[in-house]
Amino acid sequence: MVIIGIMSFPPEQSKEIGKRFLAFPPLPPYMTLKGPYITHEVGAGIKTVTIYEFDQSKTREAIEFVSNRYTTFYGVPGYTCSHGVWLEATEALKMIGLA
Repeated sequence: MVIIGIMSFPPEQSKEIGKRFLAFPPLPPYMTLKGPYITHEVGAGIKTVTIYEFDQSKTREAIEFVSNRYTTFYGVPGYTCSHGVWLEATEALKMIGLA
C-alpha cells in the first residue's frame, strides 16, 4: 500500500520548510520512501509529492507516522498539505468484488 502526501508553501518559506525537513526522524523499518519530488507552480508556490510504501498490515502505524510528519510544518505561513492511503487497482477491484 502507499500513502501519497502533497504539500505546498510560498517560496519565501522554503528555508523554514527545509530546516524542519532536515530534522525529521528516520523512517520506520516497515516503510520506504519515494521523493519528495518538488516543483514550482506559478501562482501556487512550491509543491511537493511524496510516496510512502508499506505493507498493508502496518496501515495504522503508517498513517500515524505520516500524519505526525506533516504536522511538523504546522505554523509555517502559507503551508498546506493533504495525505491519504491510495490503493492499487487490483486492491480496489477486490473491494467491489471484481477480482
